[in-house]
Amino acid sequence: MLKNLHIRDFLLVRALDVAFQNGLTVITGESGAGKSIILGALGLVLGDRANADTLRPGAARAEITAEFDLGSASPLHMLLHEQSLDDPDQPGRCLVRRTLTSDGRSKAFINGTPVNLRQLKALTGDLVDVHGQNEHQRLADPEVQLALLDDYGVDKSLLGKCRLAFVDWRQTAKSLSDLRNAVRDSEDRTSLLTYQLEELSQIDPQPGEFANITREHKRQSQAQLLLDHVHQALEVLEEDTALAQALGQLERLDDEHPALSASLETLRSALALADDTTRDLKVYERTLEHDPQALQSLDRRLSELHELARKHRVEPDDLARLMRSLHDELESMSTDRSALETLEVEQEQQEKAYRKLAARISKQRRASADSFASAVTDCMRTLGISEGTLSLAFTPCEAAHGVEKVEFLCVTNPKFSAAPLAKVASGGEQARISLAIQTVAAQKSQLPTLVLDEADVGVGGTTADVVGRLLRGLARRTQVLCVTHAPQVAALGEQHMRVHKDEEQDTRIDPLPEGGRIDELARMLAGSGITKKSRDYARSLLKEASDNPVH
Repeated sequence: MLKNLHIRDFLLVRALDVAFQNGLTVITGESGAGKSIILGALGLVLGDRANADTLRPGAARAEITAEFDLGSASPLHMLLHEQSLDDPDQPGRCLVRRTLTSDGRSKAFINGTPVNLRQLKALTGDLVDVHGQNEHQRLADPEVQLALLDDYGVDKSLLGKCRLAFVDWRQTAKSLSDLRNAVRDSEDRTSLLTYQLEELSQIDPQPGEFANITREHKRQSQAQLLLDHVHQALEVLEEDTALAQALGQLERLDDEHPALSASLETLRSALALADDTTRDLKVYERTLEHDPQALQSLDRRLSELHELARKHRVEPDDLARLMRSLHDELESMSTDRSALETLEVEQEQQEKAYRKLAARISKQRRASADSFASAVTDCMRTLGISEGTLSLAFTPCEAAHGVEKVEFLCVTNPKFSAAPLAKVASGGEQARISLAIQTVAAQKSQLPTLVLDEADVGVGGTTADVVGRLLRGLARRTQVLCVTHAPQVAALGEQHMRVHKDEEQDTRIDPLPEGGRIDELARMLAGSGITKKSRDYARSLLKEASDNPVH
């Protein structure tokens, strides 16, 4: 419930502190007094877009603080605790503060900790349901509509099991999809490796082969030239007798001079080297054989190796190493087909379990839909929409909540076909239809604090009394704040607040004691000219509300 609301320098408010009670609080006041300020302030503190125009004229900063009592076991309290946003000293409290400066900047805090606007909306979205005229309402959300129907007529434990089954099924389906992709990629890679190895095997490159063939090709391609030069060298060596003649001349000399002895030794060595050279050249000559067919064979082999290297984008020297690498990769690859089959079976079982639970939920939904729609229809007509009806339309939609979604369709005029709640034209009718839905749903569901802006618009007399009693009945299950112009509704409030302007034209909101309530109800009944008769009628309204309590 909303316990306190502090407003400072917001619109026509200089400073305002309002304490709220549980049950039904009615807020009344003359037109233009500022009743909508509470709606605007609550909207801002719960995450509505900030606007510098909402600052009080001349103020540098506006501040709005709302204190909520959550209860220590509420889901929001647990969520705040998980995000370290709770108040350890007061676990059931949620203090939300929003500031706005004249330059349009705003800041938000939950229990003193700064939060961004997205966090603020997400965390406070279920605290207050503000129903202003002609604005989008929480009850127009199909997810909320489905939740209300489920609260009304579906086993909560069944919904929980279905949610878990859906999560398990989807997670397994994703794992299965990932594994299938991996298997497909593996099979594609295996096919590619097999093809590449077959291609390489046909050529069968050997380690060092390219370098050896390159050298041999070079020798073969210039074999004739080498032979010619070797022949010429041998002819020179074999025909040259100058060294032998020189040695013969020197050997005839009879002189033991060291220089002569050295010359003789060197010359003899030169002749021996020349003989060795001739012998080696003849050996080399025998290795040189010009073979055109061998050269062609080497050409073909080099072309094959170059082409294969180009296709695989490696150097020719690396082909043998590539072949070994691809072979090793192919040997190491294995597809876990057994894991794939296991996941397929698991997914099938989980899907069956989910659909079985969803079918039971659908059966309960459809069984309760007619009674829910009928109860809301009766309530709508009680609220003055004499020809109004509510129907529920189901459409397929696989999700954690089951295999369908629901939409509330309304008729307020039999000349027109049923339309979604959000598209009902009249703001007053929309508010009353929402009230009817809230009233029926509240019998079994947990609703947030409801703030209603003139839910009784366009009604009076007996119908206004019915609206007030519905609101008071609704307030037995959730806190209700209602801005109203109907004295019949105001008389049924358990707390009555009056909005007015003080001497400085600042908006004030004050709780009314019994005497003040009589005067305010009399004003609402008779306008500015309050009479004894209007006061007596006001007393009778309060007495009737007291004598005929709502159950």
